[in-house]
Formats: sequence, structure tokens, C-alpha cells
Amino acid sequence: MILRCQMAVIAILLALVASSCGSLTAQPGAAPTRPDQVLSFEVLYAQNCSGCHGPNGSGGAAFPVADPVYLATIDDATLRKMIAEGVPNSLMPAFAQSAGGMLTDQQVDAIVQGMRRHWARPGVLAGAAPPPYSAPVPGDPQRGAGVYITFCASCHGPEGKGTAKASSIVDGSYLGVVSNQELRTAVICGRPDLNAPDWRSDVPGRAMTDQEISDVVAWLVSKRPQFPGQPYPGQATGGSQ
Repeated sequence: MILRCQMAVIAILLALVASSCGSLTAQPGAAPTRPDQVLSFEVLYAQNCSGCHGPNGSGGAAFPVADPVYLATIDDATLRKMIAEGVPNSLMPAFAQSAGGMLTDQQVDAIVQGMRRHWARPGVLAGAAPPPYSAPVPGDPQRGAGVYITFCASCHGPEGKGTAKASSIVDGSYLGVVSNQELRTAVICGRPDLNAPDWRSDVPGRAMTDQEISDVVAWLVSKRPQFPGQPYPGQATGGSQ
């Protein structure tokens, strides 16, 4: 009697296992998608970009990529190259498999297209021609000092060390982790997440010229310390630390 009961229990368990296995194999659509086959912009952005650029592209540790002015100044080829290969001398890593990252070329394209589809806004520049994304000629830091006073000092202070309106932009730790291009982008596009105006609105009715943008960026670059992250350059070396 006991043996019969045990056999019945085993038969029931085997039937349950067979049933559950059958239900899994009968639904091929439920199989998980391979990571390199994911092409959803929402998924790709959330997994690869949101940690620095914010969950909605509105900024965080890095520049707000959902800014329509930014998207109006950068072309697809440049945007794709930045995502794929990263930005030298900055915290932006390479994401393409060809550059050591995890994303396929199709996934990089999906991110670029998704950014345009979700955040670009036609007519955002109101007919104004944006300055070149990259500097056409090197700037002059000496001229840039005067440009800074004209366009930037009212918020960032006469030496760039910050005021109650805006933070320091000559801090060595900051300048040590942003590239020259990132500085230029910030001057052109502003920082909407920080209420900083773009190149057209620093001085009412007086947009910055291409050369003025290049010059003030050169002035900022001249403030970058040789060894960023070392706040005590005059401290004697040796001895106990």
C-alpha cells in the first residue's frame, strides 16, 4: 500500500514537471532577447546613458543631452562618433564594441535616432545660425579674458570663481574632467538644467561670435592645472602623509 502511494506521488510529480516543461517550450516568444539584439532606445539609454546624463536626458553628472539647442548644433555623425568612441580627456567612455564597449553599431544608431526623435525640436534656434560645434580656429586666451568679463562675469564673478548666481568655472577639479569641446559646448548651449543661457542670451541683444566663443574657451583652458586633483601644489613632498 505504501509503495503504491509513493509511486502515485512520483507519477504526479513527473506529470507536473512534464507539464511545466511543455508550457515553456510551447512559447518561443517568451525566450529572452540577447543583449546585442536590443534596439529599444528607452532600454539602451536607461542602461548605458542615464547614470551620467539623467533618466530623461536632463543632466546629472554630465551634460544634459535632451537639450534641443544642443541637438540643433551637433550633427548625427559627430554624435555617433562620441557615443561609439568616447571623448578623449573626459569621463565619457567608448560604448561601441569596435572601441572596447558593449554596443553594436546598430545599437549606437538606435541611441542617436532616439535622441533626435524624443528630444530634438525643429525651430528651437528661431532662425539663428548656430556656431560651429568644433572650433574652426584656435582661440586666444588673452582676448578671452575680455570676452569673459563681457559675457560671463556677471554670474560667475570677475575671476570665474563663482557667485551666489553660479558656481566656479575655474575650479581645477572641474577643468580636469571636462574636455575643451565640452567647455565649448557649454558656452554655446548653456546649461538649461542650471538656468545658464546659451550663446545668444548672455548679454541681451548681443550674441557671442564664433571667435569670442573660441577665445573664452581658450581662456578657460588656460586655467586648467597641470596636475588636476592636487589642491596643494606648494606642499613639500616626502615625510609622513
